[in-house]
Amino acid sequence: MSRSQRDAEAFVVTCEDCAVETRTDDPNETVAFYRRHRSATGHDVVWEGADAAALDGLDVPADADLAAVVRALDGAYEGGVPLGVVAAAMGERGATMAETFEAVHDLRMTGGLYEPRDDHLRPF
Repeated sequence: MSRSQRDAEAFVVTCEDCAVETRTDDPNETVAFYRRHRSATGHDVVWEGADAAALDGLDVPADADLAAVVRALDGAYEGGVPLGVVAAAMGERGATMAETFEAVHDLRMTGGLYEPRDDHLRPF
């Protein structure tokens, strides 16, 4: 893969402990990378970059919580907001992937979110 191809990929996450990263055009592939890496190492990952176009529907304050972020993105995705896009938006707010998934779990358990299909979220 050439450097220009690598730079064109829209979503980039890195493990700061291992200096391992993944670059992909599919936001949910970053979720899969996180799960595999966390399972093998116990490490979290952080966002290095996210496709600005994927976050265009996000018109909420920088300190918005997860519920506000999902509500803002909901209209841009048929069938639910990809979990990777939600994680990228929360990453712009300083949250790691693990912190985002913990917040997703908590919000799902209190009825604030549901998952219409695997790794896609919609607000109630």
